Amino acid sequence: MSRLGEVVGRLEAVIEARRDARPETSWTARLLQDGPPRAARKLGEEAVEAIVAAVSGDRDGLAAEAADVLYHLLVLLAAAGVSPDEVAARLEAREGASGLEEKAARSQAGS
Repeated sequence: MSRLGEVVGRLEAVIEARRDARPETSWTARLLQDGPPRAARKLGEEAVEAIVAAVSGDRDGLAAEAADVLYHLLVLLAAAGVSPDEVAARLEAREGASGLEEKAARSQAGS
């Protein structure tokens, strides 16, 4: 497993552990208590910050903002009751398929 995968796995466990923490003392607990809308807004904010860093060529900033995006995505998944294993299953289902073919198949399914 990559270092990122290991870190994300530990972060997932921390997020779950904070589910029962007091929102006054834990940002994660506050986001989880406020539910998916708040977590989704934070994810969106962090994604925009990552885009700005990428477009401006700020490698360090992009790395920092990407970390924020991953954290907020995991919190959003937890708040919405979607497990990372469900996301992994979707990624696994796409393995070996051309990205263009997979996108076209999703477009046809939505028609």
